[in-house]
Amino acid sequence: MECDPTRICQILVGLPEVRILGVEDVPDSPLVVHIESQDQARNCPRCGRCGWVKDRPVVVLTDLPAFGRPVRLAWHKTRRACPDPDCPHGSWTSRDDRIAAPRYTVTHRAARWMTEQVGHARRAVAAVARELGCDWHTVNDAVIGYGARLVDHPDRIGPVTAIGLDETLFTRTGAFRSLVWATTIADVGTHRLIDITPGRDTEAVIDWLARQPQTWLDAITVGTLDMAATYRSVYRQVLPQATLVVDPFHLIQLANTALDKIRRFVQNTVLGHRGHKNDPLYRARRLLTKACETIDADGRTKLRGLLAAGDPAGYVTTAWQAKEAIRASYTMPDPHTAAAYLTALSADLRDPARHPETRRLGRTLRTWHHEILAWHTTHATSGPTEGQNNLIKATKRVGFGFRSFRNYRIRVLLDAGNPDWTLLPTLTPR
Repeated sequence: MECDPTRICQILVGLPEVRILGVEDVPDSPLVVHIESQDQARNCPRCGRCGWVKDRPVVVLTDLPAFGRPVRLAWHKTRRACPDPDCPHGSWTSRDDRIAAPRYTVTHRAARWMTEQVGHARRAVAAVARELGCDWHTVNDAVIGYGARLVDHPDRIGPVTAIGLDETLFTRTGAFRSLVWATTIADVGTHRLIDITPGRDTEAVIDWLARQPQTWLDAITVGTLDMAATYRSVYRQVLPQATLVVDPFHLIQLANTALDKIRRFVQNTVLGHRGHKNDPLYRARRLLTKACETIDADGRTKLRGLLAAGDPAGYVTTAWQAKEAIRASYTMPDPHTAAAYLTALSADLRDPARHPETRRLGRTLRTWHHEILAWHTTHATSGPTEGQNNLIKATKRVGFGFRSFRNYRIRVLLDAGNPDWTLLPTLTPR
């Protein structure tokens, strides 16, 4: 079989309608493939006269690796000038948007490969840059440029009936490592990330929701949150039809936090110091946070003895019983029974004889009464939102942190935002 070397090179290069001029093979350096476009604009776009060659600039593009080596594509362009001195167009340079996007130093196929490696395979930008033998910024610019078109595609989000809002840490800045937060917006029904917004105040989230179609907003019937007043305000302003739900995890977590604060307060009040390994309340700290039904008989005997020795006023005992009572509210057979149970529990915890933390917990039950009871009718939780936060943290670990919120958002959505990767070959950067 006879083979045309030029045709073989074109197949290996895989670019449309280009002429292979040659290949540079320098040891310990990237392969350099010299090409030129076969179809070049020779006539002036303004007057139509055939231009004369003014210059032959060479644009070097990063391409996909070949045979285990980085590759550079040396694209020989032609800059022509209009022969008519009165033509306002002046000069023009040949271009082929099928090879590379304007102002990008990588080919389309290399940029799309970078985007998939960093976004879908969750590889570090630095690792991809090393493989291609190029600069970190070259890879990152391509990922952001092509990734933005992918994550902002209008069909990515789709219809949603239940959403969740939760805060997640974006970065730490300044000499005092001040915390900068972001808000996670998740689809609770399909367990996927919708978007993230800067900050954890109402303004940014309301602004994001206001940009969505009204029909999309009207379809949302459930909203989960973690007892943050700012997120409740967002729901009430933009999604008044949504049923707000505080799931069991956050409420029981709050009860355990109050229990731990009371335990430490009693520890310091009774013994005058922080917990030591032989102090009764310090020894009981693990048993106090465990679910009652998971403690065996010996554990319950031990816990009663430790509380009798270290909790003379009964503050810790009451807080522990309150935590277990809150857990028991989720076992109520119907919402009406749960409502009566929660109302009575809240009133009991607000008794003036209780510890301030216990009374605060009772006030929380009263303030979030309807949102807590909504779990019994919807059974919606913030679990999917917390799961998306875990994926966000995984992306941050791969990237060794982020400073630019734009880069952070696109990288996170490429990984957890469920974009349609089949669209990537058809997209060009902004």
